[in-house]
Amino acid sequence: MTQKKNQINTKQSKQIAGALALASCGLFATSGHATELSKKADDWKIDAALMYYGEQDRVQAIEAIGTAQKAFGDDSVLDLKLVVDSLTGPSASGAVAQSTSQTFTRPSGNGQYHVSAGETPLDDTFHDTRVQANVGWSEVLTPDWKLNVGAYGSKEFDYMSMGINAGIKRGFNKDNTTLFLGTAYSFDVVDPVGGRPVDLSSMVIRDNFTSEEAYRSAFDATRQGGSDNKQTADVMLGITQVLSQRWLLQANYGLSSVNGYLTDPYKVLSVVDNNGITQDLLYESRPDSRLKHSFYVMTKGALDAGVVDFSYRYNTDDWDLTSHTLETHYRYYFTGNFYGQLHLRYYQQTAANFYQPFLMADTPLPEFASADYRIGDMSAYTIGVKFGHRLSGGHEMSYRLEYYQQDPKNNGATIPGELQNFDLFPTQKAITAQFSYSF
Repeated sequence: MTQKKNQINTKQSKQIAGALALASCGLFATSGHATELSKKADDWKIDAALMYYGEQDRVQAIEAIGTAQKAFGDDSVLDLKLVVDSLTGPSASGAVAQSTSQTFTRPSGNGQYHVSAGETPLDDTFHDTRVQANVGWSEVLTPDWKLNVGAYGSKEFDYMSMGINAGIKRGFNKDNTTLFLGTAYSFDVVDPVGGRPVDLSSMVIRDNFTSEEAYRSAFDATRQGGSDNKQTADVMLGITQVLSQRWLLQANYGLSSVNGYLTDPYKVLSVVDNNGITQDLLYESRPDSRLKHSFYVMTKGALDAGVVDFSYRYNTDDWDLTSHTLETHYRYYFTGNFYGQLHLRYYQQTAANFYQPFLMADTPLPEFASADYRIGDMSAYTIGVKFGHRLSGGHEMSYRLEYYQQDPKNNGATIPGELQNFDLFPTQKAITAQFSYSF
């Protein structure tokens, strides 16, 4: 058990957990409506879901989600949420493939793993479990003013996150226009297995040392002692406008400031010569601050036998990473108790200014560098379907299946020598399957 924990990849865990959270964010958006028709306002409304997320030959995840909501009179609502997920499977290290086998040191410094010739370097011992709890309270202050506050905590083996949030809404024009102002703050503690690597230090390999003592001394020299942290402050301003009896429009602007330890302690870069042969492996380095802007617009309409929405999101930051997201959902009611829903999403992203798929041995080291494909050039799309049944007693059952494909791209780097023989930007594919029940 200890050995498995020593092989955790926190940032990969956060990424997949984040992907799962996004996949499940719409899970409970509509399931409560049926229960509202059949239950008293002060009854508990319970939602539960089990989700599977699987990447092709990579990370697999199982997530259990539970929410509970209780109204207190007409003006107050309590929301509770618990998420438990388990992730396992190979994760990309950032190194490039080679024509000969490669050896890598595990993050803890205890042990090695080997990658065959021509294969993308993956650490196949990644394993993590995350538990997250949320609590929220919403209050109608006056007919025009509504307030909500919340808090959450999340814990993994080497990562802990805590946060608070608050928002206020103001209705105008008989609630046909609503303004929203929201804020959030989170504090994360990063305590990587084996310690935080010194930025752009070389990975030491046990086979290159004659004694365990010499190896351990060299490994310790590449580590920084103790944990580190990062803080995130978010502000969002939004407006919702009813356009007609059937259509509404929503627009948001978000500002996010992140400061602290933003480097992924488990990612490396290959340093190659003009023939594409690896000369060294360096731990990545990222800036310690990031300022992000987001713009979002969505329109939703009620059709004769369904509901449709279209949205566009634009994100940009001072890392020069920009993205565009187009998304739509179309829900069709076959009967009053059975519906189907189609989900389409397209995503396009440009690389961060310090992203490099590898480093050249004959050039000076930059201040920051990362080969993490998640901050490189890419496009991605999602196709999904969902079916739901409204059952007796106000219960609801639904099933969802989605296919996701991510296509990383070269951001303009010249590929030297033998690296031209390998796929340095492999396509990633994943399936999400979900079952949920409301009562």
